[in-house]
Amino acid sequence: QVQFVESGGGLVQPGGSLRLSCAPSGFTFHLNSMQWWRQPPGKEREWVAHISSPGTYTNYAESVKGRFTISRDNDKGTLYLQMDNLQSEDTAVYYCRRPTDTTWGQGTQVTVAS
Repeated sequence: QVQFVESGGGLVQPGGSLRLSCAPSGFTFHLNSMQWWRQPPGKEREWVAHISSPGTYTNYAESVKGRFTISRDNDKGTLYLQMDNLQSEDTAVYYCRRPTDTTWGQGTQVTVAS
């Protein structure tokens, strides 16, 4: 059974940083591309970032480009999202998944507020 466990969210002031982690199970992590998504309050879920299986290719939504960094440690089976210069519009529940997945984990809440 495929499962995603996201962690690292919290309350941060504008301009601050957070590092999210995702520890998936139920599939061979290092063979799969991975993504971060987010769902702001009252809005649709949106794609944030993508990383290839070896970690050599990354791609970002325009809204986070230059501020967020997706990475992975295939030895540890863990996906990361480093978020810098956070703004109020980054407030959302953040999820990780494979591009082909149709299910979601619980996500981790990120709130940017002063």
